[in-house]
Amino acid sequence: MTDSPTRILLADDHALVRRGVRLILDAEPDLTVVAEADDGAEAVDRAREHRPDLAVLDIAMPRLTGLQAARELSRTCPETRILILTMYDNEQFFFEALGAGASGYVLKSVADRDLVEACRATMRGEPFLYPGAVDALIRDHLDRVREGGTGSSRTLTDREEEILKLVAEGHTSQQIADLLVISPKTVERHRANVLQKLGLKDRLELTRYAIRVGLIEP
Repeated sequence: MTDSPTRILLADDHALVRRGVRLILDAEPDLTVVAEADDGAEAVDRAREHRPDLAVLDIAMPRLTGLQAARELSRTCPETRILILTMYDNEQFFFEALGAGASGYVLKSVADRDLVEACRATMRGEPFLYPGAVDALIRDHLDRVREGGTGSSRTLTDREEEILKLVAEGHTSQQIADLLVISPKTVERHRANVLQKLGLKDRLELTRYAIRVGLIEP
């Protein structure tokens, strides 16, 4: 009797990307896509519903980023392994992905070459890092150290990061309160904390910061 194929959840907000990635994965006898999502929050819902073996998550998605979704999945679906599939060749995101519970990090530009092996490595319990990344990661890290900052959003709580993303996407305090089922006053308090922690003064600076750290796409 053969082993059952690895059941995969695929989350990316671009339907064309999802279609291409699904073709790559479904062509392999040991891999099968059982669910798709077009934002991070839907990815969490689909994972709870389907209990996949592996979640392949894009980073830049609406509502919740792939990193936010990965943190939530690590808490609520610990049996689901996580792989980040992204356009960002970026040291900060790589370490944030590992911190969020991901086992691997694959660049979209080489997905046709690396993704299948990354899925298999993740299911074997092995970390997957795209070839040549180590040099780039060290270089990025040294550059940032020389600049004297980390540029990381992890000084924020998960809730503050969530509100930062929604503010940067243009939602009002009332809309954010409705989305998160909290009071507008609580939203304003979190927003004030975010501005203070990051040393920012208004929504424009906050939006630029959110783009820089990959919470939203420019």
